[in-house]
Amino acid sequence: MAEFTAKDVMKLREQTGAGMMDCKKALVDADGDFGKAADLLRERGIAKAAKRASKIAAEGVVYALVEGKTGVLVEVNCESDFVAKGDKFRDIVHAVAEQIVKTEPADVAALLASDMGGKTVDTYIQEQVGIIGEKISVRRFTLCKAEGFIETYIHMGGTMGVMLNFSCPETEKSKELAHNIALHTAFSKPAYLTKDEVEPETIEKEKAILTQEVINEGKPAAIAEKIVMGKIGKFYEENCLLEQKFVKDDKVTISRLIKDAGLPETALHCFVFYVMGLGLEKKNEDLSEEVAKQVEAMKK
Repeated sequence: MAEFTAKDVMKLREQTGAGMMDCKKALVDADGDFGKAADLLRERGIAKAAKRASKIAAEGVVYALVEGKTGVLVEVNCESDFVAKGDKFRDIVHAVAEQIVKTEPADVAALLASDMGGKTVDTYIQEQVGIIGEKISVRRFTLCKAEGFIETYIHMGGTMGVMLNFSCPETEKSKELAHNIALHTAFSKPAYLTKDEVEPETIEKEKAILTQEVINEGKPAAIAEKIVMGKIGKFYEENCLLEQKFVKDDKVTISRLIKDAGLPETALHCFVFYVMGLGLEKKNEDLSEEVAKQVEAMKK
């Protein structure tokens, strides 16, 4: 049997889009012949994913799963809104979320390499790509383990998701509080939980920008610093969850809302907030351009 290296396996994976184990098996079955291995993957239906390799997976869903005191928030992407709304894609996302809860991987790479009933998650996803006909990618996930309970909220079928980790006991009152804070988080989109989480560099940069802004407005230097500090307070109020005014009652902050429920501020241990597709490029093509491409493809 001809020998092949790990680089050969990687090269075959990049060319075909198939999973690592499938590529390795194909090379073994093809006695190390790269071309034959690629053909074998096509014959087995695994290389269908290769056609999707250059596609942009900018649709998809944010999905939440809670099992006991463990919760996961995960974003899985595909190419079209039509597929993202389908039951098959949702089943795939659920299976991935269950795998995260079960194996507790450190990151996406570890997740894709983890065993899923005799095959890796990477292989499982590539098989699903062959069935659905669109590129599928696990973009990110966060796994939380709670001392108290996990609260989640998914907005509009997966356009955004929130996961809250509470250290207090789960009661009817604390669950109602958690639900309200989850809804608020989806609306207000905080970047931090507390003021202490904001990096000093971020504040210094903000101060520099605000100071220049105040100077440009012609404010006297004697009161400039006071004005800037007031604006920094506004920055905290807008970006830190516990400092934000509750969306249903702007007379109370989230911190006060928690205290009024008889809980310490620290009862909310942490939060996670995902917006589906944030930062991903979406491919836009007009109809005439798409038709022209299809006609050209038919001529080949």
